[in-house]
Amino acid sequence: MSGTGRMTALQRREQLITVGRSLFAAKGFEAVSVEEIAATAKVSKPIVYEHFGGKEGLYAVVVDREMQTLTGAMMDTLAAPAQGSRQIVENAAMAFLNYIEEHTEGFQVLARDRPTTDPSGSFNSLLGDVSIRVEDLLVRAFKRHKIPAKGVPYYAQMLVGLMVFTGQYWATHRKMSKEQLAAYIVNLAWNGLSRMEAKPQLRYVGDADRRKSRDESATDSRGTDDHEDHETNSPYSGPDDGAENVSTTEHIDANPDDNDTSTHTIDE
Repeated sequence: MSGTGRMTALQRREQLITVGRSLFAAKGFEAVSVEEIAATAKVSKPIVYEHFGGKEGLYAVVVDREMQTLTGAMMDTLAAPAQGSRQIVENAAMAFLNYIEEHTEGFQVLARDRPTTDPSGSFNSLLGDVSIRVEDLLVRAFKRHKIPAKGVPYYAQMLVGLMVFTGQYWATHRKMSKEQLAAYIVNLAWNGLSRMEAKPQLRYVGDADRRKSRDESATDSRGTDDHEDHETNSPYSGPDDGAENVSTTEHIDANPDDNDTSTHTIDE
């Protein structure tokens, strides 16, 4: 403040940003009014309009600042030299949790639903950027271990989503340290990556669905008039069919190698 006790224009602007961030974090964009912002900051409504043109302008500034902070932290972490893939995963988890710890209100603003007046989807855009960087890392790792890369975009989204939703929960349920939570995240993410199957398949659900689909197809192909004939002669019915199903299931369980479930370990 100046010597007279009044705020400069820059100080007032920063105060309004701080007030707006707190209100948006607590209530969400739609529930906050210019009147509430002004009352909390102990200024008149025209002051808010003078600096930001309304709550939309204030919200945009709050989001932009938080985006810059989080983007800088994540991109720096992903670009930093590391001894291996696991260190990158650990560093990324810690960088994200550090941001949540140091900028809790800012994270809550970013993680909330976007207002209808904001078409940018800024937080989703950031997550997309992070996912692309993670994709690059996974592609290189998969190539080294001769794992098909067609699932990489999905794996990248899974890893980013794992951190984001866990972070959202931790932001309001801090019953463990960020270091312990980061270890939990890495434990699940890394041990999943370290035993990647070249051609992942569902063993139980997939097998049941195949049988169900086959049975439904057989039922649909039968006419009402010659139902008994089809039921007698159909290759999809009768005791042999049941035996075949049992045999197939046992074969899958007993001989996983036939279904190419070989695993590959990603370098740490």
